[in-house]
Amino acid sequence: MKNEFGRLKRKIIGQIIFILVIATVVGYLINIAILDGILQAPFADTFIAFCENVLQLDYFAAQNAYNILFRQNKPLWLAIGFIILLLITFYIALSRFTHYFNQISTSISMLSDESDKEIQLPGELEFLERKLNNVKYILEKREKDAQEAEQRKNDLVVYLAHDIKTPLTSIIGYLSLLDEAKDMPIKQKEKYVEITLEKSYRLEQLINEFFEITRFNLQSIILEKDLIPVNYMLMQVVDEFYPLLAPKGQKAVVNIDSEIKIYADGNKLARVFNNILKNAIAYSDTKSTIEINAKSANHQTFISFTNTGKTIPAEKLNMIFEKFYRLDSARSTQTGGAGLGLAISNEIVKAHGGTITATSKDEKTIFTVIIPNNS
Repeated sequence: MKNEFGRLKRKIIGQIIFILVIATVVGYLINIAILDGILQAPFADTFIAFCENVLQLDYFAAQNAYNILFRQNKPLWLAIGFIILLLITFYIALSRFTHYFNQISTSISMLSDESDKEIQLPGELEFLERKLNNVKYILEKREKDAQEAEQRKNDLVVYLAHDIKTPLTSIIGYLSLLDEAKDMPIKQKEKYVEITLEKSYRLEQLINEFFEITRFNLQSIILEKDLIPVNYMLMQVVDEFYPLLAPKGQKAVVNIDSEIKIYADGNKLARVFNNILKNAIAYSDTKSTIEINAKSANHQTFISFTNTGKTIPAEKLNMIFEKFYRLDSARSTQTGGAGLGLAISNEIVKAHGGTITATSKDEKTIFTVIIPNNS
């Protein structure tokens, strides 16, 4: 900061010295002019004329008044003149300061300006210009990100509302058929009941998506920690996802050399693993294997999920943990989630004092969760 203000201080000191030099020269010239009678005689004549014409004094009385007021008090008037000169110098120097403040004030007001115009300040305030432009860029980016997030959320709500209507219409239609056709064949009735149940499950999932959005936006994450066996938890997660793995011929393999235990919220951590594995299944190739590895080192536990599938572009990889972001925007809510899974996982891991990252290269995508053992 000291170096940043150096140029400004030199500029201001230079201006003050310049003004003082000019004031000193002017004062000196005025003093010489008075001593030489260049200014004194015209002033004396003017004063005497004023006394004669305005005050109705005779010439000798006017001259006597001039001698008493000015000639006998010459040092006093020189001192007063010098003080006035100093005040004028101070005012001019102060105006330079206020000029800088006005420019800074105007620049600050531009921070909330929606135009793309950059803030410009004098060269000696270049450091402040850079900082203000950086703040302006950050504010604009935050506003843009907030608008985009709100737009994605609004779009998501519209999609979900539309998709809720679809299974609900089917449920009402099939239930109406079952109610009206009392003598419907058993096989046909079973088929309609099966379809209705499937649509009901889908409707429940969509409604849960709505609750998920509300909870994620309004509630903070509260952890209830206990000693958790990571091995057992990962094996249980894999077993629960067998119905999703089987149709595509996929499988998940857990590789852990030794027993690992961490102090964490088991339910919320299981939710993290569920979200990551669900994402890996959705974007893995058919008949591929998802590898889950875990190890403990340096008082931390590293859990990685590796799947084989289409490489995720770097620009999308940077946004994958954002709220309401969906890797494949073409996927509807009928085939995908609300785009909250990985964002919620990120918040849960952060609450544990850990990190979650993703890398994707050569058709291999790896999600890595790092949790402190004593978190």
